[in-house]
Amino acid sequence: MDVKEHLLNVVDVEATCWEGQPPPGQVSEIIEIGLTVVDLRAGTRLAKHRLLVRPARSRVSPFCTELTGLTQAEVDGGLSFAEACRALAVRHRTGALPWASWGDYDRNQFTRQCRHTGTEYPFGQRHTNAKAAFTASYGLRRRPGMAQALTVAGLPLEGRPHRGDDDAWNIAALVLDLAGRGDWPSAAAEER
Repeated sequence: MDVKEHLLNVVDVEATCWEGQPPPGQVSEIIEIGLTVVDLRAGTRLAKHRLLVRPARSRVSPFCTELTGLTQAEVDGGLSFAEACRALAVRHRTGALPWASWGDYDRNQFTRQCRHTGTEYPFGQRHTNAKAAFTASYGLRRRPGMAQALTVAGLPLEGRPHRGDDDAWNIAALVLDLAGRGDWPSAAAEER
């Protein structure tokens, strides 16, 4: 089995957000990328990574800080979005490995932000919506949030919710739960 056939990147992003509508001229931008590498064959989480991203067209609101714990000063020291995408591609082989996220928000946010900034999309086409796979596996009528899914699966919530690296770590535990149940989609099924 090729190494790429059993490794998976689990990605979770945090983005600038507001209690209501964004202030005039501001848009939601990725400020943190969490990535956990999963070995599906061994059933283990191999590594937990975090990239801070400096927003170019928005500021971190007090609401966003309360939700994520991230401050404007902290993300000001982050990489530009283009640098973060290059780091994902080079350090984490995101173009070659399949990847998963909890829902489609993360994939759609990357697509929008890459299109707007002219940045090369850092991921390959093999994406799995882990929330949809979990919902189908457990026969649920509604797609649960990540914390609720952990409760359903009998798994602990580790770290701080709405923190990219911790959320990716927890989503990776759910992916491994699905793989253990025989319900993680095969590589062929991951193609969009």
